[in-house]
Amino acid sequence: MNILVVGANGQIGKQLVGIIQDSGSHTAKAMIRKQEQASHFESLGAETAVVNLEGEIEDIAKAAEGVDAIVFTAGSGPHTGADKTLMIDLDGAVKTIKAAEKAGVKRFVMVSSFDTTRKAIQEAPESFAPYVVAKHYADEWLRGTDLDFTIVHPGRLTNENGTGKVEAASEVERGEISREDVAQVLFECLESDSTIGKEFQVVSGSTSVKDVISNL
Repeated sequence: MNILVVGANGQIGKQLVGIIQDSGSHTAKAMIRKQEQASHFESLGAETAVVNLEGEIEDIAKAAEGVDAIVFTAGSGPHTGADKTLMIDLDGAVKTIKAAEKAGVKRFVMVSSFDTTRKAIQEAPESFAPYVVAKHYADEWLRGTDLDFTIVHPGRLTNENGTGKVEAASEVERGEISREDVAQVLFECLESDSTIGKEFQVVSGSTSVKDVISNL
């Protein structure tokens, strides 16, 4: 399987590309914003595509040509304003979904926020609410397509080393999870067709990622 990782230079995306390249059974295509970011991925043997998510759908669709799956890991980051949240986390996500349809790529895995319900929007702090709103509508758009989608709702992200063990279900108690473990979860979703049409929350736990994902 050839997998386009959107937001590959982000912390989760970079880990995912490494996992894919190490798998021996799949290959990654890293979608990045700047050419100077390419050397890291090229050193892993991964193909790269330089595309700005604030650009045109056609540019993303071109990057998606010939791939079998797309994983959307992009995000505006915690230090940008609501404008960038709108442009990347909502518009960028929807454009990537449309690009997948345009390029004929059926498999789509979305990294969302832990809780994107209407209730979560109402309860979110003022500074965080635009992000939850963006993720809410991006998720809604994906659910309304004919794509073979999976939506992953990770808990609070950390930079701790991954444990390879998680807890996942439609609803779990709020908690933390390392970005490394999220990347492993995304990879196992791609490996398991049983996750198609599903979404789940995931936090650190006591069961191996592979076992948790296969039993969803």
